[in-house]
Amino acid sequence: MRRALLFACALLALPFAQAADLQPFSASYTADWKQLPMSGTAERSLEKTSNGDWKLSFKASMMIASLTEESTLKLDKDTLLPQSYNFERGGLGKAKKVNLDFDWSTKMVTGTDRGEAVKVPLNTGMLDKSTYQLALQRDVAAGKKSMSYQVVEGEDSDTYDFRVLNSETVSTKVGKIDAIKVERVRPPVESGNKRITEMWFAKDWGYVLVALRQVETDGKEYNIMLQDGTVDGKPVKGQ
Repeated sequence: MRRALLFACALLALPFAQAADLQPFSASYTADWKQLPMSGTAERSLEKTSNGDWKLSFKASMMIASLTEESTLKLDKDTLLPQSYNFERGGLGKAKKVNLDFDWSTKMVTGTDRGEAVKVPLNTGMLDKSTYQLALQRDVAAGKKSMSYQVVEGEDSDTYDFRVLNSETVSTKVGKIDAIKVERVRPPVESGNKRITEMWFAKDWGYVLVALRQVETDGKEYNIMLQDGTVDGKPVKGQ
């Protein structure tokens, strides 16, 4: 369950008007764990700071868990450059706290992860666990069918792979929304129980995330759904 909640936080993502543009936004979601009698809420927002950077914030809470996540980033021409990443979780399993700084002049990521020092070489295109989905949404908006990203993971980095499946209509609390369905690609599990992560991005609303379905290897299923939101000050509305 912890893994699903973390992945959901990473995918309550940012809308785009066109490939190189970022827009301020706010969105709220409902979250449900099908095998357990509990539900939760989540909020995510993007705002431009006084120095021209962008701040992406996320807060989520369920009956037995809460977490906060914040990234700052720059947009340099067509490239996303993370500046800092901060994450804190409590109330579900072991508490976790991560603080990372991205220094593009020295090409190093430094900070701490659960009290352990982090020092990772910073390569071009490397992202944190919050900003990688910005690249994902921009690539989906640009019509790409398969995507791959290098993401800082603890004291190293990992590759996240995705592919576009098809177009679908998603029923949300703001109406029916035309969306692009995307899945995360993982190596097959020998037991045959493979994890599933599916996402739906709104075609007509900057490719904001409208829904997420996560199935764990033990069969437990977690879902989030858009409750309401605004993109560049305009309320998101379906048909």
